[in-house]
Amino acid sequence: MSTIQRRKTTRRLARNAGITLIEMLVVVTIIALFSSIAYQRLTPALEQGRRTAAQTQIENLSAALQRFNIDYARFPTEEEGFSVLQPYLTKEIPPDPWKRPYIYRYPGDHGPEPDVMSYGADGEEGGEGPNTDIVSWRGLQ
Repeated sequence: MSTIQRRKTTRRLARNAGITLIEMLVVVTIIALFSSIAYQRLTPALEQGRRTAAQTQIENLSAALQRFNIDYARFPTEEEGFSVLQPYLTKEIPPDPWKRPYIYRYPGDHGPEPDVMSYGADGEEGGEGPNTDIVSWRGLQ
């Protein structure tokens, strides 16, 4: 094989070895479709996980409030808030899963114990679905 024939063969192989722009666009489109389907299926599970985490944290704060009440025969005032509970907790008080502080009301509107709540995803009182408030006086809904 001559040098010229080798160069032509090499060029032809090099030209056929790469992928075309259309092939690349098809692959990227397929990846985008799979990603959007996965995101749509995971979003409700992620939101439910946030709501469950908030309920668990509210239950931990309520238990710490009970221990404070046993030691001091009273619940903390709203001014004292959660700051006096640190000795009763193993970790620092985190914000709710939406990065807002938990709400503390004493006296509570729902019985003799304090109300502890998170306003959920929308950050506003009330709401439905993922925006429903997570509260200490009833379980997760």
